[in-house]
Amino acid sequence: MDPLYGIMVALITPFTDDKTAIDEGRLQSHIEHLIKAGVHGLVPGGSTGEFTTMTFAERKQLTELCVKFAAGRVPVVAGTGSLSSAEAVELSVHAAKAGAAATMVVPPFYDPVNLEQLHELLNEIHTASGLPIVFYNIPSASGITLSPTEIAGLSKVGVKYLKDTSGNAPALTELIFSLSDQITSFNGWDTLTFYGLAAGAPGGVWGAANIIPELAVELYEAVSVKGDLKRGREIWAKAFPICKFLESHNYAAAVKTGVELIGQPTGGLRKPFALLNPELTAELKQLLQNAGVKTV
Repeated sequence: MDPLYGIMVALITPFTDDKTAIDEGRLQSHIEHLIKAGVHGLVPGGSTGEFTTMTFAERKQLTELCVKFAAGRVPVVAGTGSLSSAEAVELSVHAAKAGAAATMVVPPFYDPVNLEQLHELLNEIHTASGLPIVFYNIPSASGITLSPTEIAGLSKVGVKYLKDTSGNAPALTELIFSLSDQITSFNGWDTLTFYGLAAGAPGGVWGAANIIPELAVELYEAVSVKGDLKRGREIWAKAFPICKFLESHNYAAAVKTGVELIGQPTGGLRKPFALLNPELTAELKQLLQNAGVKTV
């Protein structure tokens, strides 16, 4: 498998209007839009994708649909984390059979596991599925905080990549500069995207790319490909206010509201969550327009 790189979209999950099912047509349309914009990969079934409100069968269906609609043009990294090892293993084995390039595994997120239990879980997943693992480091949700050395040590149990949603820039720096021989680190904290790319991360797993894929790809090309920090800052000046807004509200709700604003129906969020209220929606719309993004 070719290494993962670039703008990996933390994908929303479009639902039907009654929210009883995944809307296949909306998902396909959204994926086409993203691939046309030049993104480098899709990461369904994560926090932005509302995996916690989906059934086990729907999570499998989502992976299958994303692989089908991507049609080999970009890799699909399937979110397969769960509260139980058995479910996480089953989802990961299914992802491998469906054609996913890798799995993204968040640790159990109600009761935190210890490091020994985490190693055992990841080893089971990797051994059963045969896929490389993207470790989803999100201490605010998982309750487990690992040092950079401990994160890099997960390479012993099948972890090849990191999605770092810790917001800890010094730790990310250490992983990029000192531990890259063990693990490849992607930034997953929106407002640190420019920093992560400038520091040498090979890309980012980025929810805002659902809304601003062209800007996201443009930023990656400027900073990571061309090394043009001046141009990168100009692009980031447009994207940063949007990213700051998204992180200041329920993230999945803000991202889906943004996708609606660019003209892609999403079906909204499953309860207890909902799209942003009209006042906040208007604020986000203005930020998008300030960045030159066309809205409806």
